[in-house]
Amino acid sequence: MSLLDMIGPVMIGPSSSHTAGACRLGLVAHHLLGEAPRQATISLHASFAKTGRGHGTHLALIAGLLGYRPDDSRLPQAFEEAQAAGLTFEFRDADLGDVHPNTAHIDVRGDHQHLTLQGSSTGGGVIRVTHVQGLGVNFSAASPTVLLRYADAVGMIARIASTIAADAVNIAALTCTRDTRGGQALLAIELDQALSSEALAFLNRWPDVNWVRMLPKLMDG
Repeated sequence: MSLLDMIGPVMIGPSSSHTAGACRLGLVAHHLLGEAPRQATISLHASFAKTGRGHGTHLALIAGLLGYRPDDSRLPQAFEEAQAAGLTFEFRDADLGDVHPNTAHIDVRGDHQHLTLQGSSTGGGVIRVTHVQGLGVNFSAASPTVLLRYADAVGMIARIASTIAADAVNIAALTCTRDTRGGQALLAIELDQALSSEALAFLNRWPDVNWVRMLPKLMDG
């Protein structure tokens, strides 16, 4: 058991699940979009939909999209901050199926990029991201995580793993899904440390790779 498990995360707001976790979900979307968000549609499931507004969930998700962490003093003014930053947004209640009650589906656009993400706040500020760009993943953002979308082909995971090893970075866990054989695949690799800018640039140059993001560690402990 860690100190975080006992006392909870450092945060602004009344609920680690509805505030800190929601903020981290928005923060994952912020980093994966890779540019300033301009428009967001956020679908809230079950408990997030029913009690989220009273617990600050809506504010926290927008704060995360703006790049604010759960302990940022600007979180209670997230709607005003979004207006100043040129971010428009809407919330919807939705049935997202057999998922955790504290689940949100985020559809966000910037000037050039579009991202969809689904994840859950599982308690104590901990999150679990389950879908990115419509494909299944399974990571918590508790460690640096590199995500790659590419054309499915024999040997791609081995090539990517070799590149990571050559950068002297260790792999902690990975998940990979694809829409069809030979179609689009999404690989999420949790790492002991972030990849170097040189390794990321090398991966970006591969002709079969069309999307690479390096997500920093977003948990406090």
